[in-house]
Amino acid sequence: MNSTEYRNWVNDKLNIGEDVLYLSMQDVIDTGTTAEEIIELTERAMIAYSAKKVEMPAKIGLHPQPDSLMHAMPAYLPDEFACGIKWGSNFPTTRERFPGLTPTNCQIIYNDHESGLPLAFLDATWITEVRTPAVSLVAAKYLANLDATTFGMYGCGIQGKAHVKMIEHVLTKLETIYVYDLYEAAMDKLIEQCQPLVNARIVKASSYEQVAKNCEVIASAIPIHHHPHPVVKDEWISKGQTLIACDCHSVYEDGVYKRADIYTVDSEEQHRLLETYGYYPWGLPEIYAETGAVAGGLKPGRSSKDQLIVSNNVGMAVEDMMVARRVFDRALEKDLGIRLPLWKSTK
Repeated sequence: MNSTEYRNWVNDKLNIGEDVLYLSMQDVIDTGTTAEEIIELTERAMIAYSAKKVEMPAKIGLHPQPDSLMHAMPAYLPDEFACGIKWGSNFPTTRERFPGLTPTNCQIIYNDHESGLPLAFLDATWITEVRTPAVSLVAAKYLANLDATTFGMYGCGIQGKAHVKMIEHVLTKLETIYVYDLYEAAMDKLIEQCQPLVNARIVKASSYEQVAKNCEVIASAIPIHHHPHPVVKDEWISKGQTLIACDCHSVYEDGVYKRADIYTVDSEEQHRLLETYGYYPWGLPEIYAETGAVAGGLKPGRSSKDQLIVSNNVGMAVEDMMVARRVFDRALEKDLGIRLPLWKSTK
């Protein structure tokens, strides 16, 4: 349907300008949006961004606690009639300071692209949880050796568990998954939750080094440090590996990035901005392409099994809005959530 038809469809179900739809995390999950759908939507969003078919400024943020972040992430995808902003935060210290509370939480205000009026306020923590590994899977699809039998995961929190649950959608020949986290309980929890859901055997690694030396493809999702202190040594990394990062340059020594045969980022504009914040104190290496440009065929991906490839993806609002559109539509179809009055009379 075209833009007018879509807006009329929404208005028939919501009364644009009068009501706003509130969707809790459970409402979002109850839409039934699948991991396969989110992977496909995420890839489309990444391709559209690198093809310059969207509007998305680099995200800005606040940093109230050590290594914390609160990012404002607006995006507009004209072809999807999807428009809005995500307010996402990660506070690593929450685990110790406020036991029982999640370190990560996110919300989306989803807007009518014709009038700017809000259509929905929805929890985006689950969306972020699933679309973040979906970005890594898109990177793996075009940059990894697809016959890899070993995969490694640095970080066993929400994102680590989501990566492990989803990785076999792309790396279908995995036999062993190595996981490592500074918190042994986090590794145990990941194995407990994820082993029944994957075919590969999950192994609790004893160190960063064991993962680095045993895995053909490695993903990392540890807290993004304002002043990184990399723990994985250059000498542990070999030709032929694919390293997929959700955490900037927090994990590997600078030499790893600088000697990579291919180094991609999801958004060059975003990473150039992060460089001014101090996230890349040794400077960014030469950027081969945006990951979405490789996915979209604008640049070739892996061409040899001997290439060392690093893909550094910090997440983009276009991915969130692409998924939010699907979630919002499904919520309207299924009559999920709570309709709240946008304006309240003072009379």
